[in-house]
Amino acid sequence: MSSASTVAVAESLTGGAIDAALAATGDASDWFAGGLVAYSSRVKFDVLGVTPGPVVTAKCAVEMAVGVRRLLGAGIAVSATGAGGPDPVEGNPPGTVFIAASVGDRTVVEEFRFAGDPADVVDATVENAFRLLDEVLAGSDPASSRSEDRAPGPDQSLRGNGASAG
Repeated sequence: MSSASTVAVAESLTGGAIDAALAATGDASDWFAGGLVAYSSRVKFDVLGVTPGPVVTAKCAVEMAVGVRRLLGAGIAVSATGAGGPDPVEGNPPGTVFIAASVGDRTVVEEFRFAGDPADVVDATVENAFRLLDEVLAGSDPASSRSEDRAPGPDQSLRGNGASAG
């Protein structure tokens, strides 16, 4: 397994849900480097190298993705940070989520406003993390920092299909 074809994850509000979904695939040992649940701001700052300050931001998501790639020696990373609810975080309403994907020298980030309870927000975040990672791996040009209201979608192609990741 070359580091260029391995996937790493840094996640906050999802509490390991992205890692768990990736690890559940039959061939995860071929391409999944691992992940870090950085729920605490201090872990984001001290372990991932995120610039101290607000953590529900596009900048934080990008720095988390870049940081976990460095930390785990992976060629590909996805990260998620946000306000899962039920309360606002840093003035951001519940459901505000930033997801970043980093492949090679390219890192993209998207902003979302998901509706629902915290479990709904986690589910929507996981699904959209897979979608964004798939788009970046396929060479698509997802809109950087686009803000949309989205409901949880169907399973994305990366879930359950390690071939897309390496």
